[in-house]
Amino acid sequence: MKWLLALALLAGAPALLQAQGQPANPGAVAKASAFELEIAAPDEIRTLLEHQLELLRYRELTDLSDPELARLLTTARQNTRDLLATLGYFSPDINIEQRTTDGATVARWVKLSVTPGPPTLVTGVKIEFNGAIANDPAARSQRQQIEANWLLRAGMRFTQAGWDAAKQQAMLQLTGQRYPAGQIGSSLADIDPGTHSARLSVTLDSGPAYRLGPLVISGAQRYATELVTRLARLTPGADYDQTQLVQAQQRLTDSGFFDSVIVSLDTTGDPLAATVRVQLREALMQKLVLGVGASTDSGARLSAEHTHHRVPGFGWRAVSKLSLDRETRSLGSELTAPPDADNWRWVTSALLQNQNIGSTDISSLRLRAGRGQGGQRIDRNYYLQYDRAETAASDGSVPVVAQALSANYAFTVRNFDSLPFPGSGWGLGVEVGGGSTLGSQQDPYGRVLGHWLSYLPLGGNGDAAASPLRSGRLALRAQAGAVLAKSDIALPSTQLFLTGGDNSVRGYGYHDLGITLPDGTISAGRYLTVASVEWQRPIVANGRVTDWESTVFMDAGAVANKPAELRAKVGIGVGARWRSPVGPLQIDLAYGVSVERLRLHLNVGFTF
Repeated sequence: MKWLLALALLAGAPALLQAQGQPANPGAVAKASAFELEIAAPDEIRTLLEHQLELLRYRELTDLSDPELARLLTTARQNTRDLLATLGYFSPDINIEQRTTDGATVARWVKLSVTPGPPTLVTGVKIEFNGAIANDPAARSQRQQIEANWLLRAGMRFTQAGWDAAKQQAMLQLTGQRYPAGQIGSSLADIDPGTHSARLSVTLDSGPAYRLGPLVISGAQRYATELVTRLARLTPGADYDQTQLVQAQQRLTDSGFFDSVIVSLDTTGDPLAATVRVQLREALMQKLVLGVGASTDSGARLSAEHTHHRVPGFGWRAVSKLSLDRETRSLGSELTAPPDADNWRWVTSALLQNQNIGSTDISSLRLRAGRGQGGQRIDRNYYLQYDRAETAASDGSVPVVAQALSANYAFTVRNFDSLPFPGSGWGLGVEVGGGSTLGSQQDPYGRVLGHWLSYLPLGGNGDAAASPLRSGRLALRAQAGAVLAKSDIALPSTQLFLTGGDNSVRGYGYHDLGITLPDGTISAGRYLTVASVEWQRPIVANGRVTDWESTVFMDAGAVANKPAELRAKVGIGVGARWRSPVGPLQIDLAYGVSVERLRLHLNVGFTF
């Protein structure tokens, strides 16, 4: 054993010596550099030179001779001038100093001093059009949009990056609608170093206008091509629009029938009937997904979801799911028909659920049948629904059973800039229903529930790129609900309201806010109000926006059986957001003012 210990010590000796600041090999010396370079320039220019200057590549050549270094310094002057030109500085003052030092590791010292001089400003922009777009009256708005959205305007500093970005933006707008074969015919940035001005001109050649032709579908084996056509919703004869092709591809992908989808326009054929190619890789006919998760509202969660894309006999898709967590146990199944020509689908579903809400235990059954239409921005649904709920209090009293049958209509409008990580925009959802209780006493009732979410970017005038770093955005959320009925009506508790938790009023437990009964138990109520304001600000590291955001928020919510009895419970706190691969991760520490305690909230995903 001693010899093993000795070998181990011997093997670790070099690392130990290095850790103590001693060279592992006493005969080794530090590697010498050919020269040391100091750059004296404004921050923006120094950063560019430190990353792009070719002279830096030769710094570690220990055998670099004095004549070779002199030649490199001459080249470095022109290289520096070229690099500054990309930032709009065409008359810089460049000075290079060189001296020999007495150091052991660096024999020569070079100082590059740069005074950039006045920046070059854009004094004029000329955009011309050739091809079909030039004289087509239908393309007038597209021409105006390209001109209006030109990025490098008169009065702005000329940079190569800005010039390239402006041309790229113009090309995206040109080829995004009607003219997919468009290109830049010519472009010129006429720089006058004497007056520090730049005149820009670009000619956009559109080529012919394209219209959509037939769909050519490849890869469809399990599912009918008619399904692909209905999901794509691309009309032959319509003007080409890249956005419509992207949306068609997204609809096909989101349908669940396909693992991958590529929708593209074939520009080699007749422009008036261009073939739309749809390349598919179909999903398996059946799929089983097992899930494990957790949230502060409901604790650990286990789930199993089975999907059959075409149930034998009638061809509908069936999705069945079992979910278990601390608060809820549920088993449900949904049958969905293929979409019709207008993208409406028949839908039926059944859900068995047992929930621990507040101090009550609710066992419920929900049956639903109706039709739905989903879109990029708008979802619509109308359906009949049967509800049965058996509510048992913790005091051991006789459970209360209530049943109801209702007709409902729901719609959701989304106007966010990007999902699932919106930075601006808004969303609105409304559910309206009416029906009657069932059983010995049949009473009519009405129910309405609405929710709103909006993101408002902050920041005033100035550098558009820096504004979000300074100010972030406000997230505003509101929810309101009401059940209109006689005071003594016996409604299923699933038709009433509770609030509190990760996505409502933070600082309180899941569904902890309701009507407090004389015995201290919590029950659902007929009226609901929730409001929230949250300041979200990106976290910046080394001058760059990270995938994290900090938040400060205040929530308020109330539940009551009469509007006059609504008394808001408030929660305040701070948190963080992370753009995770599976969606936004929400981490919040909230203080419930009414209960005077802190509560941690964790949640993943964005749903509206």
